[in-house]
Amino acid sequence: MKIHTLRGHIQNLYLVEYPDRLMLLDGGCRADVSLILDYITAQLGRSVSELKVVVVTHMHPDHAGGAHLLRRKTGCKIVSGAQVGHWYQGGLGIVMFWADLALAHWMAKRLGKPRRRLWFPRKLRADHQLMDGEAIPGFSEWQVLETTGHTDRDISLFHPQQSILYVADLIVEVKKQLISPFPIFFPKQYRRSVARVYQLNPQRLLLAHGGEAILDDHAYQHLMDTTPITPATHWRVVKIKLKRFLFTPLAHLFPR
Repeated sequence: MKIHTLRGHIQNLYLVEYPDRLMLLDGGCRADVSLILDYITAQLGRSVSELKVVVVTHMHPDHAGGAHLLRRKTGCKIVSGAQVGHWYQGGLGIVMFWADLALAHWMAKRLGKPRRRLWFPRKLRADHQLMDGEAIPGFSEWQVLETTGHTDRDISLFHPQQSILYVADLIVEVKKQLISPFPIFFPKQYRRSVARVYQLNPQRLLLAHGGEAILDDHAYQHLMDTTPITPATHWRVVKIKLKRFLFTPLAHLFPR
């Protein structure tokens, strides 16, 4: 088994290679699909039909965005966690979907990437929905771990024999510092998930944003100390901005 790291549109992609099959550890952006397929054919000399599984760890545009298109082009199966319902369901879900697309475009601009089409179906149609501890079909040495908190349906992918753990967005690296992601919808769940990763103590910890990292005692404690106690979400940011916008002029009019 070999794990290839691809530099995606705004995140790292991990392609697991076996002699007779391939698995993508996350679906990437829609803009990453051509990159992935070209890598399989040009760099690995393999057929795209050998991509058997694409995992979607959660529904953000840089993790679920390419999954349906990859299935259409390769015939692969989509694997996700077993959370009931859709992340972007309902009216608020639609608003959040467009907000996440805007955030992905903003991140790409910050990274100096050209503007690309990132739209993707907001409702995932997975072939397999796996519970905590279940093995990935066709790749039984890999198992799904529930590591929620960033959203309500985050999963990580664990290879116990080689002690490899891919945590998607559970932990991100910025300026050589491991930090919590944005948003965090469920802080208590998030802390439990980070503690679970710390207790597993994997030899290789793979991040979607930051590459390969080490969650040592210092990094773990920093995460515990800096993770927000209350949810850090789009809505709370908007509320804070609105309060500042509305009340700052009043403060000038009525100083203490």
